[in-house]
Amino acid sequence: MELIHKADAAPRRLGILPGTFNPPTRAHLALAEAALREVEEVLFVLPRRLPHKEYARPGFDDRLSMLLEAVKGERRCSVGVSEGGLFIEIARECRARYDPAAELHFLCGRDAAERIVNWDYGEAGAFGLMLKEFSLLVADRGGRYEPPESMRGRIRRLAMQEDWNEYSATEVRERLRRGQEWADMVPAGIVEMVRRLYS
Repeated sequence: MELIHKADAAPRRLGILPGTFNPPTRAHLALAEAALREVEEVLFVLPRRLPHKEYARPGFDDRLSMLLEAVKGERRCSVGVSEGGLFIEIARECRARYDPAAELHFLCGRDAAERIVNWDYGEAGAFGLMLKEFSLLVADRGGRYEPPESMRGRIRRLAMQEDWNEYSATEVRERLRRGQEWADMVPAGIVEMVRRLYS
């Protein structure tokens, strides 16, 4: 894990928000803001390599630049680059950079939680074992997530102040493609970058 921008905190509870940030949206920042009611720091993580696809345009460096600009001025937010893309790989990289006793809480929406929990990790029960090393804080996104009974102690709901369902990176790209309004969906500081990179 390379920490490109580090918050001042030495957190006992660390929120981790991994993503491809294609582009970063206001929903990403709202998710971090909600999590900061439960953790001392949120680490935005951009994997150097993705576990199931390659980076397309814009590439890794441009996405990292957008992410750094998006969190600029957020005192309790950090930005890191991981070598692995799976949650367990990111968790272990965080252990090497943060206090090994810190609680790790991955942040995601319902749609991502369903993919992550049901992913084929090559071994039955693999994700349940991973939850011994971290937990999930899941925001409602197109509905509320109900975790399997066996995982309920390690997967909790993250309450959001507003409904951010429409604010997705996919929707931003679609609106750009169709020539529709999109600028209010991304942090103000990256509007021009998004316009240039996705035109």
